[in-house]
Amino acid sequence: MASSRSRRVEYDRFIPFRSAMDMDFARCALTMPSRPQRDGSIESPSSAAYQKLLVQCILKNRTRIFAFKSASESPADKVCQFDEDDRPHKKQQRRIPKDADRVLAAYDIIDDDRLNLLDWGSNNVLAIGLNDTVHLWNAATKSGTTFSRALEDNSPVTSISWSPDGKVLAVALGNSDLDLVDAATGRVLVGIQGDSHSFVCSLAWRSNAILTTGRSDGSVVDYDIRKDDRAICDYKGHRLEVCSLKWSELFGRYLASGGKDKLVHIWDARMAVANHHPCQHQLLHKISNHTSTVRALDWCPTRSNLLASGGGRNDHCIKFWNAVNGVCLNSIDTGSEVCALLWDKNKSELLTSHGFPNNQLTLWNYTSMTRKAELFGHSSRVLYLAGSPLGGVVASAAEDETLNFWNVFETPKPPKPEANTVPFAQFSVIR
Repeated sequence: MASSRSRRVEYDRFIPFRSAMDMDFARCALTMPSRPQRDGSIESPSSAAYQKLLVQCILKNRTRIFAFKSASESPADKVCQFDEDDRPHKKQQRRIPKDADRVLAAYDIIDDDRLNLLDWGSNNVLAIGLNDTVHLWNAATKSGTTFSRALEDNSPVTSISWSPDGKVLAVALGNSDLDLVDAATGRVLVGIQGDSHSFVCSLAWRSNAILTTGRSDGSVVDYDIRKDDRAICDYKGHRLEVCSLKWSELFGRYLASGGKDKLVHIWDARMAVANHHPCQHQLLHKISNHTSTVRALDWCPTRSNLLASGGGRNDHCIKFWNAVNGVCLNSIDTGSEVCALLWDKNKSELLTSHGFPNNQLTLWNYTSMTRKAELFGHSSRVLYLAGSPLGGVVASAAEDETLNFWNVFETPKPPKPEANTVPFAQFSVIR
């Protein structure tokens, strides 16, 4: 015979039975202002006052706790009102125009990834080499001038670069000559004759007096334009054309070079090779991670030891390097040839120009390396980039014989004038 425990039904949840509830007592307990306790004891005056207050404030003198009707609206003065003007606004993302702000003709520009034919000087004058002629475009006055050197063999311009003060323009020619031209008069100040077996592919000013050249035979040489014996230092490392040169700062310590040999070299200008080679600088890092020509190089303006490099047709990668230890910090596959690279001087943004298939300009956000914008306007690979010294505008040139101007970088805001807090600061003598 089964026990009483085994006959009990087990339920999976608690369900109250109304038949077991004392509904009359519940209603009386809620509606009676003063009532005797269930156990027969006398209710105290304080307890009676509390029950009356409870009925008035909580139950609203209702006879039922749960009423099937719409809830009363809260008073307007008790509802939190949010004023739109007091809400914190998100910072609006700046609008980047998708079309070029200005397009100029650039007839006879040479499509050669060894050459550097575009530079924007601190004097706000843009220089571009078109075959055997140099054209200057003044961004302030929107006017242009042209100068050329009469040569028997009509050698084309292979590289141009403004001095840091914008007073001298270095112009390299295909016959291996190098001219330093006065920007104001167009007169050749210094002429340097090179080896006829090589020509200058890239230029970089270390200061207003020292100019570094990279040649087609892989040699890199420093020239001091103040001396008669101008060649003061050389750098040994590249085997083929040196397509790009960049100093880390105005009086920089590090020199970066990229070439046709797929190499990136970082040189330390403060370290000599040895006592018997005082005119050679130490090769700090030899980087062979790229698989194609390296002509896209630039130093980050806000991080002095950060270098960005871009690979050519068979590489497609942007790589970031620590100049101190030579470590690769990041590598991004862009999907196309990286022809040129330019850091924004005011923010952590990076602009790259590309080749096939889209021939576009891409704006990147560093360090996330997310694409902020892509600009389409060229029909061939964009080999040349130059940024305005005032910020904001970037010029690009390609084999399609167009020179485009883009408002891609954020224009820096002018600094606010500092308030004169020193009493009588305008007076030199106080009596």
